[in-house]
Amino acid sequence: MESIKRNIAIVCGGDSSEHDVSIRSAQGLYSFFDKERYNVYMVDVKGQNWNVDLQNGDTARVDKNDFSFLLDGKRVTFDYAYITIHGTPGENGLMQGYFELLNIPYSTCSVLVEAMTFDKYVLNNYLRGFGVNVADSMLLRRGEEDKYTEEEIEKRLGMPCFVKPAADGSSFGVSKVKNADQLAPALRVAFMESDEVMIESYMKGTEISIGCYKTKDKSVVFPATEVVTTNEFFDYDAKYNGQVQEITPARLAPATAKRVAEETSRIYDILHCNGIIRIDYIITKDAEGNDKINMLEINTTPGMTATSFIPQQVRAAGLDIKDVLTDIVENQF
Repeated sequence: MESIKRNIAIVCGGDSSEHDVSIRSAQGLYSFFDKERYNVYMVDVKGQNWNVDLQNGDTARVDKNDFSFLLDGKRVTFDYAYITIHGTPGENGLMQGYFELLNIPYSTCSVLVEAMTFDKYVLNNYLRGFGVNVADSMLLRRGEEDKYTEEEIEKRLGMPCFVKPAADGSSFGVSKVKNADQLAPALRVAFMESDEVMIESYMKGTEISIGCYKTKDKSVVFPATEVVTTNEFFDYDAKYNGQVQEITPARLAPATAKRVAEETSRIYDILHCNGIIRIDYIITKDAEGNDKINMLEINTTPGMTATSFIPQQVRAAGLDIKDVLTDIVENQF
C-alpha cells in the first residue's frame, strides 16, 4: 500500500524577506495533509540550496535535474509540488516554470498569472480593464526616483498614500505616507525590497480577506475575514505578531458579503487561477453611502499556519483543511 501513495513536496523557504514565514506555512501544511494518503516532505529552497527535511532531523540534497532525492539509498521522485513560498521564486512564476519543464503538477496558478499577480501595478491595471475597482497608483522604477516631484504625486494621489514594493511579498517595505516630506524615506525603504515601487492612493474603509479555490466539479469561496488593527495598516507586526483582530466571518451586510464572494469567484475565473488564492479588499462607501468593493491584492500562496486566514476560513465554512488540500492535489490527476 505504501508504494502507491503519491509523494508530495511542500516547497517552502525562498529568497525573500518572508523566508521564515514560508517555513511556518509549510509546517502548517505538513500538519494538515492526509498522511494516510500521501508521503509528505518539506523541501526548503534557498538560493541554489534545495534540501528535503527528513523525519530524523537530517536533510537530503534535491537533485534539480529531476526534482528527486535519495532516501535510504533509494531515489524518491515527487508526484506533486505544493508551493508555499512567499515571494521569489515561488510567487512570481519562476518555480512554476521549473515544474512546467519537468511536467510536475503544482498547486498554484500558471507562470503568467503568478508573474502578473506578483506585480501589483501590472495586476491592478489588467483587472481594471475587467471592471474591478482598484486604487489609483503610480509606478517608479529604480533609477527613476526623481521622475515625479512630491507635489505631482500628492496632486495625483492625495495624502495619505501608500508606498509599497510593486513586486514582492506584501509584508516588508510598505509605508503609509501622511505628508510629502515622508515620500523620499518611504521610497528608500520600498526600493530595498524591489526594483519597482508603487505609490497608491489611500482608501478608508473595512479591510477584508477572502479565500477561494476551484476544482473540475466544485467552486468554493470561503467566508471572508475582517481585519481590525490599531496599527497604521495591516503590516508585518499585525500579520505575524498578533497586533490584529481577525473576525471570521467578516461583519458585512449579507448583500455585500454575497457580492464579495461573487467578485472573488469572477476574478479567479478571469485569471484562470489554480489552487487556493486569497484576495484582499477594502470596502468603502460611494457617494450614495453604498458599499463599494475595492481589490487591494491577490495572494496566490497564502499563509497556511494554523492561525492564518485560510485555515480560519476553512473552519468557519465547516470544512476540513485536510479534505481541501486533497481536493486541490487530486484535481490535477
